[in-house]
Amino acid sequence: MPIPWRPELSAHYLTSDEIRDRFSRAMSAMYQAEVPQYGALLDLVQRVNRQVLEADPALAGRLASHGELERLDAERHGAIRVGTAQELAMLRRLFAVMGMHPVGYYDLSEAGVPVHSTAFRPVDDAALARNPFRIFTSLLRLELIENPTLREQAAAILAGRDIFTQGCRQLIELHEAQGGLDEEQAERFIGEALETFRWHRDATVDLETYQALHAEHRLIADVVCFRGPHINHLTPRTLDIDEVQRRMPAAGMQPKAVIEGPPRRACPILLRQTSFKALEEGIHFAGERQGTHTARFGEIEQRGMALTARGRERYDSLLGEARRRTAGLDNEAHQRVLAEVFADFPDDETVLRREGLAFFHYRLTGAGEAAGRVEGASLETLIDQGLVEALPLTYEDFLPVSAAGIFQSNLGGGQNGAYAGNANREAFEQALGAPVCDELALYAERERASREAVLQALGR
Repeated sequence: MPIPWRPELSAHYLTSDEIRDRFSRAMSAMYQAEVPQYGALLDLVQRVNRQVLEADPALAGRLASHGELERLDAERHGAIRVGTAQELAMLRRLFAVMGMHPVGYYDLSEAGVPVHSTAFRPVDDAALARNPFRIFTSLLRLELIENPTLREQAAAILAGRDIFTQGCRQLIELHEAQGGLDEEQAERFIGEALETFRWHRDATVDLETYQALHAEHRLIADVVCFRGPHINHLTPRTLDIDEVQRRMPAAGMQPKAVIEGPPRRACPILLRQTSFKALEEGIHFAGERQGTHTARFGEIEQRGMALTARGRERYDSLLGEARRRTAGLDNEAHQRVLAEVFADFPDDETVLRREGLAFFHYRLTGAGEAAGRVEGASLETLIDQGLVEALPLTYEDFLPVSAAGIFQSNLGGGQNGAYAGNANREAFEQALGAPVCDELALYAERERASREAVLQALGR
């Protein structure tokens, strides 16, 4: 039955930021209940973060001045995998209710994983400051399944399911029709939307079908054999990922072999990620057969500054060299080689900014606010005079190689070289029903707007 539109409540709609914040907290509570080890991971990360801040008052002050402390504990991302274009397109509409937009195109086939992906996230400064929650969303590429019989069987299974509740669909349509949701509608939306991401121990296929799909690729079985795209991990943000990695075994968690991404640096860049290994969970298959499935895990992230296209080109080149030299190494040796290779990447904010390798947000200092009109000075001069400060923009996105490394670690290392070299952004956007945003363009616009605002404020 359609939900009635009540125009008299239009002034009382919750903001998309508020709905996103409530949803992310509800999802975290659900995932902790489903995967108790994730709660232990949150506790570990919070202890490490607290100790880092206590030991480094300068860092604590810097994070506070940047507005980062308030969102440190709320920092999360999750990941899901869907099977059809219809599912992906409806997810786009679902996330739009929460002010989350598709940003970036990631081709994981180049790492032997048969998906391509985007990240649904907020995009403007105010929304990111309120809650930067993101969902990394992957679409299964059925066309990459080599066995035609198996490919057709997977497509038929996916065509027979609906991962959204009727109530969720109705509330999405209501939001689109009236431009928002009131308090009661928003709470119902959160509850209905959570059902899409909930874990189900009952598979929709028999054990033989599961095993056939699993043999093709574990990820295919994970996407196809269940009622919906259960959230396969959530991610707290740490200030010291190396310390969390070191402490995980003592906390009862088996960490992945190596930390993904760049090495430890004085000026952190992009994104470093690790995880505890996926859990083996009991499953009921159609036909009363029992078995296990491995998919869900806990991940940790440490975010640094966003790099420009020039910075990313240099990063990717160094990463390629590092990957050739680190194959098979344990984490300690892996990190040592990474540090050696990345010694050629500047580790100083001023150099990174002046060489155009990273994005920055510009704002007036207290002296700048009191200065009034300043004639003729360049932005660099204003910074040198202490009237303007440059703050690195936090990287809000993902790294394809790192994402594939996390996937493979928690899928038993599964990959298939036949999938490689099959990027198809056009097909992904067609399935999505919209273009994905260019993440570099978003950072560039945020930097440009902040630069113009300070220059205008100083009469330039």
